[in-house]
Amino acid sequence: MTTGIDPEQVRAQLEATLLVDTVRVTRPTGSAPLDVETGLLGPEPADLVWEGPGAVLSGHGQVTAEGLVGRQWLDDTVSWYRLLTPIGTPVPERYDRVEVIAAKSADSATMGRRWQVLDPSEASTVELVRVTRLDEISGPA
Repeated sequence: MTTGIDPEQVRAQLEATLLVDTVRVTRPTGSAPLDVETGLLGPEPADLVWEGPGAVLSGHGQVTAEGLVGRQWLDDTVSWYRLLTPIGTPVPERYDRVEVIAAKSADSATMGRRWQVLDPSEASTVELVRVTRLDEISGPA
C-alpha cells in the first residue's frame, strides 16, 4: 500500500536536516581582469544572486539524503552535483556560480570548491526544495 506524503512536513524536515550549510550564488558580470604585474587573473566580477541555507550534494550525498526522508525523491542525473535550497530562493540561471561559504561539518569537502549552474532549477508539480544541477569548475584550494 502506498502512503501519501505531506509536502510541508517533508519540506520542513529537509530544510532542518539537510540545508545546513551556507551557500552563495553569484552571477558573473564580466571577465576577470589580468594583473599585469603578476600575470594572474583577478577575481571575476559578479553580482550576488542569493546567500543562505543550502546544500551541495554529490551523487552519493543524494542517496544519503533519501535515507533521511525515507524514500527516493531525487532521480538520477547526468550531473554529479546538485544544489538544494529552500523553495523561496531565486531560481539560479545557467552559468551562475555556486560556492559553500560556511559548512556545518568541520570535515566538509565542499569548502574551497566552486560549481557552475548547468540549467535553471528543476521544476515539478510537488517541490520539496529547489534543486539545481551543477558542474564543478574548481576543486579544493
